[in-house]
Amino acid sequence: MADDERDAVEMWFDPMCPWAWMTSRWLMEVEKIRNIEVTWSVMSLAVLNEHKTDLDAAYRALMDDAWGPVRVITAATEQHGPSVIKPLYDAMGTRIHLRKMHNFDQVVAEALEETGLPAALAKEAHHKKFDPALHRSHRRGISLVGTEVGTPIIAVNGVAFFGPVVSPAPKGEDAARLWDGCVLVAGTPGFFELKRTRTVGPILT
Repeated sequence: MADDERDAVEMWFDPMCPWAWMTSRWLMEVEKIRNIEVTWSVMSLAVLNEHKTDLDAAYRALMDDAWGPVRVITAATEQHGPSVIKPLYDAMGTRIHLRKMHNFDQVVAEALEETGLPAALAKEAHHKKFDPALHRSHRRGISLVGTEVGTPIIAVNGVAFFGPVVSPAPKGEDAARLWDGCVLVAGTPGFFELKRTRTVGPILT
């Protein structure tokens, strides 16, 4: 495939979501062996659940905390451009999912330092200034797939779907074969869904 024939991929993620983290690691594997160009965009579990009244107390508390990291990525994007999205996601995700850090203010502060972004951006975790931009990015992803899904969302050559949800993230040719299947179903008119019950949790390493 020539450079001008790259498959265009966009992934929407919430940095808090372990399933999105594994999907992103899979796409990074695919980038090594398939001619794709990935755009990274934010969506939000907090936005997805902000009007739900049936969440248990523990999950509601998690959703309250989930605003912080994605707000900071949104604020950084608005102020410094989209090139900061993936480095910030990598830095935050490594701490949240691999290092099991639960103090998200610390996660944000360390991620900003690692990526060379202004420490002052950390305050945006607790403010709503950039929430309109966050909602716009979230709605753009959801508008492509419908309201019955969560994170991650990927769009392949303009056709979007929830997932793929994988555990652990496949590597090498296994990652490439899964990608080829995604391209196939995305190019099939009328294709909507494949699903089965998850039998394992997130295998992050």
